[in-house]
Amino acid sequence: MDKGKAVMGSGRRWAVEFTDNSTSNSSRDIPDPPGFTRASYDPDDSAGSKQKKDAEANWKAQKAWEVAQAPFKNLFMMGFMMWMSGSTVHLFSIGITFSALWQPINALRGVGKVFEPYKDNRVDLLAPKLVFIALNLVGLGLGIWKLNTLGLLPTHVSDWVSSLPPVQEVEYSGGGIPFY
Repeated sequence: MDKGKAVMGSGRRWAVEFTDNSTSNSSRDIPDPPGFTRASYDPDDSAGSKQKKDAEANWKAQKAWEVAQAPFKNLFMMGFMMWMSGSTVHLFSIGITFSALWQPINALRGVGKVFEPYKDNRVDLLAPKLVFIALNLVGLGLGIWKLNTLGLLPTHVSDWVSSLPPVQEVEYSGGGIPFY
């Protein structure tokens, strides 16, 4: 209680005032401890903050590339699941195929949102975004390939027979009575 003074009459029985108006105990009079320099501690030090910002930009770029390459891991898992579901049309194979189509479509719709945390002036996000989009398009192609192997894509002429006009009759034959 060297610096504080007991204040009486303020309504409290004990109160301590911690303000020190004397200039003899100024913090500038006390020397810095050994190994400590104020120049390296200043928050507006440009070299230290530049290093910190560069390190943060490198971290963001690294994480953006990790996010961009994440669909690659999903491709093998989805391909294995589609192989295990077989080539016959049943509930499980249709569900797996729907999932294989839906995941890349949702990922492609939210590319901006996925890379939002890594947006920075010093980080180029164009290449990671393009890799992310390409890998999701490969996943979408995998789902479309599975639809084709299941026979659910209309790729043959026989799939469109109902929309073709009826064939014009070239000849007509009728019973045993000739028409002259």
